[in-house]
Amino acid sequence: MRLGSIILFVAVCSFTAYYIYEPIPEEIEERWKLMLTNSFFRSLSHLADFSELVGLKDYMGVMYFITLAEKVVPVSDEHVKVTEEKFDGVEVVLYQPKQRGGDSELRRAVIYLHGGGWCLGSSRMSPYDLLARKLVTDLNAVVLSVEYRLAPAHHFPVPYEDVYRVVKHFLQKGVLAQYSVDPGRIAVSGDSAGGNLAAAVSQQLQKEPRQQVQLKAQALIYPVLQALDLNTPSYQQNQDMPILPRTLMIRFWSEYFTSDKALFRAMMANTHNNPESSSLLKFVNWSAFLPETYHRKYNYSAPAVVQRGAEQAVGIDGSSQSFADPRASPLLVPDAALRSLPKAYILTSEYDVLRDDGIMYVTRLRAAGVEVTHEHYDTGFHGALMFTVWPTDFLIGRRMTDNYVKWLKENL
Repeated sequence: MRLGSIILFVAVCSFTAYYIYEPIPEEIEERWKLMLTNSFFRSLSHLADFSELVGLKDYMGVMYFITLAEKVVPVSDEHVKVTEEKFDGVEVVLYQPKQRGGDSELRRAVIYLHGGGWCLGSSRMSPYDLLARKLVTDLNAVVLSVEYRLAPAHHFPVPYEDVYRVVKHFLQKGVLAQYSVDPGRIAVSGDSAGGNLAAAVSQQLQKEPRQQVQLKAQALIYPVLQALDLNTPSYQQNQDMPILPRTLMIRFWSEYFTSDKALFRAMMANTHNNPESSSLLKFVNWSAFLPETYHRKYNYSAPAVVQRGAEQAVGIDGSSQSFADPRASPLLVPDAALRSLPKAYILTSEYDVLRDDGIMYVTRLRAAGVEVTHEHYDTGFHGALMFTVWPTDFLIGRRMTDNYVKWLKENL
């Protein structure tokens, strides 16, 4: 009996170690903590796959547990006043410094857009709530966190349109005055899919001839910026990295546009481009826009362009107009559309499938004459800035946060 218990114990320990262990690069700090954290994400992903396979609940519906698990009720504290409001019909969480007697100075403002692949996430998650409070106290700023609607219930362009409506509403002079915001010191910022939305909003505002108040800065944290080439060197190098493997990022992209699985399969093979979108591939040619040090061992091969039959076109080509739309893929705009953009802060991580999206945008913005601060973390991984809450608090997440806030303090 005792021997059997020992064997069972050893077997369980061995299986657990086998399941948790991943070949994560030695350069990454706190590797075992990342392995443990990612084992939870992988387990939930397997459960989501099974649930969808047997028809219980769709994949993203199960993965949304991550959002629910970290949700908090944002409340005011001694330094920060928190209110939940609606701007042009869209829910927002507004964080303001507590007013002191006779304090009438105008403040900075940061419009923050949460990540989560357009399918997950919430401004009411604990890491976003803590980040907003830090921005308020460290910058004496007003922070507007947007609770945009999510896919797959609301496909593109709904999440983008929600965000754009909020930004347009907030930038009205009367609204800014109501919250004591300086019209010349407003930034839009976001991480991952939120960085995508922030970049798209920055571009679209420049096209508004009647827009009186413009953004001073855009701060993009490991942003996702294009859906045309999903085999860049970073997608290949980091296809099995924790938190955001290539398969999950492509699932986010496909769910953003459609629930038709044909697009997911085509994107996985990088064969989703058609003759219409192919004309835009020049804007994501990584052999031209990535510094050579990031080419690594990979050689450029243009994504396949497929002319599909009528039956196939319904599922895939019907979405091609979306993934070729710069509101979804901000990297696809011509150089002329970049020249008038506000100064930019772009954070990228070495061990992230989205690394090259951010670096290509840095190259193109600089070539267009835009002032860009690029912070690249050689030991960074996707999502690190949000891992600042125990038990998934990482030192690199705290460094990223401090440097991001420092840049805003100096540039906004």
